[in-house]
Amino acid sequence: MAQALPRRIAHLDMDAFFASVELLRYPQLKGLPLVIGGAPQDTDIALQARYGTDTDRIPVAAFRRLKDYVGRGVITTATYAARPFGVGSAMGLMKAARLCPQAILLPVAFDRYRSYSRHFKSIILDIAPVMENRGIDEVYIDFTDVPGGQREHGRVLARLIQKCIFDATQLTCSIGVAPNKLLAKLASEFNKPNGISIVLPQDLQEKIWPLPCRKLNGIGPKADAKLQAHGIHTLGDLAARDRVWLMETFGRSYGEWLHEAAWGRDSNPVVTHSEPVSLSRETTFDRDLHAKRDKAELGAIFTQLCEQVAEDLQHKGYAGKTIGIKLRYADFKIATRAMTIDHYTADARELRRVAGLCLKRADLSRPLRLLGVRVGHLAAQADLDQEKNTPSTPEYINADMPLFADAALPPQQR
Repeated sequence: MAQALPRRIAHLDMDAFFASVELLRYPQLKGLPLVIGGAPQDTDIALQARYGTDTDRIPVAAFRRLKDYVGRGVITTATYAARPFGVGSAMGLMKAARLCPQAILLPVAFDRYRSYSRHFKSIILDIAPVMENRGIDEVYIDFTDVPGGQREHGRVLARLIQKCIFDATQLTCSIGVAPNKLLAKLASEFNKPNGISIVLPQDLQEKIWPLPCRKLNGIGPKADAKLQAHGIHTLGDLAARDRVWLMETFGRSYGEWLHEAAWGRDSNPVVTHSEPVSLSRETTFDRDLHAKRDKAELGAIFTQLCEQVAEDLQHKGYAGKTIGIKLRYADFKIATRAMTIDHYTADARELRRVAGLCLKRADLSRPLRLLGVRVGHLAAQADLDQEKNTPSTPEYINADMPLFADAALPPQQR
């Protein structure tokens, strides 16, 4: 009986994907701080109208600057030249403008990004057919039984995939190869951009344990803060803790996972087809907020959550029909409301309209600790576009739209 080959799993992450796609259109911006986010403005539309397809002729001075942005949009991607200023994905554009006002700001163009996404993924599938789609710009690939997948522990095949993607698209990617998905995800960050990193079981102490716990996919800010409160700052610190203590402190299931993850153990397979059930965003307030007293602040948060969910849907290539809200009151009780509409959407304005209707069905007379927005009943945007043959364009919420109207009253009193 033939011995099973060592498991070799790769995580491939496109380098600053949205920005890199834009730099193919605007090569004159290479090396400059560049941020992608928000909707097209008059300046962007005027430039397109004036230069048409000759986008490489647009003078650098003609592009919009981040310092001129006003609104509540968030960054989808920033170039590596912008990151030393502290600018990064999911950051509010207004905050980024304070950190790097000279950065050039381009609007998102999700249809273009989805097209490149389909292209690079088709290239991977031609080489390695066991691929798990993890979003518009990243995938897991099972190298184990692919010809060449074991050579140099996967480096040879990773190099071939990098070259094929670059030759076809002029885009670069970074690849981590390891015995499992958990370690491969960490490894893909080691040598960016355009790098290949290999992690073997014997590399755990040298390459993995010095990393901050927050680097591990599955440890969020709250869990990290709790870990740090117990003196656990690195994955090595976490690995040194007793399994039983972790289970008693963090709960049986999560504590068990923390122990296994710190020791680099992960048996999850590469799943070739998996659709998300829903996407959501929520925020816990620093202090309890009241819908009447803190109407403006709650309204701004509500708007931003809707826009962030819309960005997430567009980023991952989905639209949804069921839109809902989640409230946690000061007494920690939770209320949810949801509504299903007759069409799929990933539009922030539409999400806010329907979520606002859900909000009016909830009791807003009590102080709130948390507010969340959720979209379910998802479908792939590419399938929807093919059905109606009309690409979708994200819209953004007008900051002046009324929010939390009649919010001070419980539903039975309106």
